[in-house]
Amino acid sequence: MSRDPLLQPFQLGHLTLRNRIITTAHEPAYTEDGLPKERYIAYHEARARGGVAMVMTAGSASVSRDSPPAFGNVLAWRDEVVPWVRRLTDAVHAHGAAAMIQITHLGRRTRWDRGDWLPVVAPGYAREPAHRAFPKLAEDWDLDRIAEDYADAAERMAAAGMDGIELEAYGHLLDAFWSPRLNDLDAPWNGDLAARMAFPDRVIAAIRARVGPDFLIGLRFTADERVPGGITEADGLEIARRLRESGHVDFINVIRGHIDTDPALADVIPVAGMASAPHLDFAGRVRAEAGLPTFHAARIPDVATARHAISAGLLDLVGMTRAHIADPDIVAKTARGEEHRIRPCVGATYCLDRIYQGGEALCIHNAATGRELAVPHVLPKAAERRLVVVVGAGPGGLEAARAAAERGHAVTVLEAASQPGGQLRLAALNPRRRELLGIVDWRMSECEAMGVQFRFDIWAEAEDVLALDPEVVVVATGGLAHTADLEAGDEFTVTAWDVIAGDARPGRRVLVFDDAGDAVGLQAAEVLARAGAEVEVMTPDRTFAPEVMGLNLSPWLAALQPLGVRLTVAERLRAVTRKGNLLAARIGTDYGPHETAREVDQVVVNHGTRSLDELYHALKPLSVNRGAVDYRALTEGRPQPEGEGFRLWRIGDAVAARNVHAAVWDALRLMKDV
Repeated sequence: MSRDPLLQPFQLGHLTLRNRIITTAHEPAYTEDGLPKERYIAYHEARARGGVAMVMTAGSASVSRDSPPAFGNVLAWRDEVVPWVRRLTDAVHAHGAAAMIQITHLGRRTRWDRGDWLPVVAPGYAREPAHRAFPKLAEDWDLDRIAEDYADAAERMAAAGMDGIELEAYGHLLDAFWSPRLNDLDAPWNGDLAARMAFPDRVIAAIRARVGPDFLIGLRFTADERVPGGITEADGLEIARRLRESGHVDFINVIRGHIDTDPALADVIPVAGMASAPHLDFAGRVRAEAGLPTFHAARIPDVATARHAISAGLLDLVGMTRAHIADPDIVAKTARGEEHRIRPCVGATYCLDRIYQGGEALCIHNAATGRELAVPHVLPKAAERRLVVVVGAGPGGLEAARAAAERGHAVTVLEAASQPGGQLRLAALNPRRRELLGIVDWRMSECEAMGVQFRFDIWAEAEDVLALDPEVVVVATGGLAHTADLEAGDEFTVTAWDVIAGDARPGRRVLVFDDAGDAVGLQAAEVLARAGAEVEVMTPDRTFAPEVMGLNLSPWLAALQPLGVRLTVAERLRAVTRKGNLLAARIGTDYGPHETAREVDQVVVNHGTRSLDELYHALKPLSVNRGAVDYRALTEGRPQPEGEGFRLWRIGDAVAARNVHAAVWDALRLMKDV
């Protein structure tokens, strides 16, 4: 038996869990017609196979028709969900893990123009800023049917073989009753804490009566909203005690904060550059007061932090949810003594940001996550060893090298710089984004362990590649900052890259024109403002930095606003001319002929990148496939055609400016079949 605290079993009610690591509820938005079908099942099965004690599925499954999906939620109010949840349960159980599901009524945290276009319902009138819904004040008949809906949904989950359910009570319907700022009802549903708890208590009791004593019931709830007029820490501790005393609740899962705005959500679910495990000690206090088995997850990204949470008695089960999106085999690797081989969660939170913008959860640097039906997390060995040359050691090139080496091929990487990383090295110059280097460092460690050969400080020409006699060549040379996009005056501008790298000295009054809309413009603005410049960031879009999604945008605003950075939308830099010692910027708009002017002493542009593709075009006529990718084979997961001579592909920004995930997905889906 291992002496590792994380690997000790835990008794949760009648259920014996094999260790202390779980994945907490989250919605990957892989549902089809509101049902958890094959893709959804494969995703959770991979985590169960990797060794977690329990997977808490859904985030959250909706119990009522007037709780329409906000981001691909499972529809627990449909009878058709039962056989699919049964398949999910069986798949998870087959690998020795427990399976539970989180259910909820979203309350005001959704929109009225989704699903069946029913009014949003809540115990108060306050609009939820994130989804912009003005709710209807709940009536008695609403409460009657919703309590029944909860019990019905729980019964469906029990019929599907789940080990238990977790009720969502932060930012949704149930906790809105507890929160004085959100509860506008009259008695008996409002007043002192006992009155505010009356409806959630009714729901829990109805569920327990329906499912019996051996089906586990827990709550994931906010024990301190950290907002004026909200649930206080004292309220949260008392709620936890009363939940224990009710006798209906088997466990609690502690949240601290509120989630109705982007910055509030980022405090609950911290991103890169924010503190790790910021609410862990608080969760430990709740555990001590409540006397119930306690779970918690909020940026617990590594095994060392998780181990501390258990060994210090702060938690009974520790959630490593985003960490398992990055690597589903954390427990298995820990048990084998291979913690150093765990693919790190770098806090990019690309996974959740995509969900909140209506996409599917994808890891910024594990392209197999969510694609388990098509791509295994560990690639099998190829039947025949090939000679593979990769040019470029950015994220895409390193992933191509890693995947090829995992397949058993002989791999050489040529890189023009003296160190790997490409554009990520520029991004990581910002202290809040330093963790992104984990994307590079992990791949370098894996590649070196598998014998990949690296040659740095070589600007590879065609003859350098051909001298290696390759069978496969992957061009991952990335791109360079685009500089020529104005009607006139490009020569008077510097790029955001120049500013970030320190190659351009900050001016005193600076206009940053950002028509790429990514983090690069914001990073340059912060460098300039911290150097004392008066900075305006201008975008032609109707929102600024549209490629930077909500959770990640919050830290940028928190940094830029105190520095006095001005943000201007819907204006386009047309031209720049010299005017004495100053620069005159002519400003237009896409919405009409209106023009204005600015006088500044520096203009910084972020026009995105253009592919660095000369080597690709030099090799293209020499390759057997002339650089072509069979898109049908690629998208169907089949190998690319072979022939006499070397095959040539380019990936990532060497094709077109995209992002890290696109580069690693390019690499993985090409190399998995080589």
